[in-house]
Amino acid sequence: MTLLSRKADYALLILSHLDGNPAGGNARTIAARFDLSRPFVANILKELCHKGFVTSHRGVKGGYVLARSPAEVTLAELLEAIDEGFRLAVCVGDEPRNCCLSAVCTVQGPIAEVHRRMLAVLQHVTLAEIFRPSVPGTPSTVALPLLQLSVPACPKLEPELAPA
Repeated sequence: MTLLSRKADYALLILSHLDGNPAGGNARTIAARFDLSRPFVANILKELCHKGFVTSHRGVKGGYVLARSPAEVTLAELLEAIDEGFRLAVCVGDEPRNCCLSAVCTVQGPIAEVHRRMLAVLQHVTLAEIFRPSVPGTPSTVALPLLQLSVPACPKLEPELAPA
């Protein structure tokens, strides 16, 4: 199970590509770069354009460029636009969807609290933090009020633990 949809994952890849290419890019180039379906990339680019994340330029040198700095866009904002919001379970969020077990569910409250906490984290993570970790090759650290998240680097095997 993944928490990011394929569409959100591809949107992040596309925006990251555009962040690294200030001159912009088009669906064909981006799809080739990541070995993705060109029509799917084109549809995501159109949606990102419609929702104000990128702007498009027509013509021979046309394509898409970022409309806003990644430092101004949170992961929660992107997920809200692309996936109609982050939702840990069907029964939580701003508009809970119907669940046939809600009358007898004993975990709905705790799951709603976990959802609230995760959403708070996503609202404090900018795309710039995802696209440009502070120091390449070191663990990425996202500082949040009253919370420190750390994504550890891959551990190196100690010599005595290395396979023989």
